[in-house]
Amino acid sequence: MSLVELIARADERGLAAGGLACLDRCLPLLGGDDEALRPLWASLADGSGWAGDLARARDLLGAGRPPGDEAALLVHRMLESAPAERTADALRPWADACSAASLRVHRLLDPAAGAGPDAGDTAGPSPLVAAELRRQALVLELLADHGAQGLRRALEVTVEGRRVLRAVVSRRARNTAEAGARAGL
Repeated sequence: MSLVELIARADERGLAAGGLACLDRCLPLLGGDDEALRPLWASLADGSGWAGDLARARDLLGAGRPPGDEAALLVHRMLESAPAERTADALRPWADACSAASLRVHRLLDPAAGAGPDAGDTAGPSPLVAAELRRQALVLELLADHGAQGLRRALEVTVEGRRVLRAVVSRRARNTAEAGARAGL
């Protein structure tokens, strides 16, 4: 099943987890604590409302602060547009937008992505983007197949993706710093 079909068929918990997982994997761009979104995951597990936890996460992660680049702006938009009301009708457009934004973030950060489908190449997405597509689909499949019991594994998949993106962001910052140092010589 395609990612679009998985989002279309997801229930409220699956949509919330799908959007939250995309946001969580992109957390390194906000420079936030890895645990900043953990209360939102907990609210999904116990079925409680998440409006208060969402407001705290926005405060903690500096929602409204001007981002440094397009990728960070996309992540800020994911956080800022998260609906306080956790219903399928409110979550479906957010989960869909988070999916697209997360894929865009991965394309922007992946130096190999310039040769991908956006550039007219039919070889398929770069490895970083392909891995993000797989993670998004897996999170939705876990929730569809296992309900609340799939949340733990979905969080594990998300943490793995966050580690990968953190390494990419770190490498990008190093390369930028090195290029700046060379230019200053």
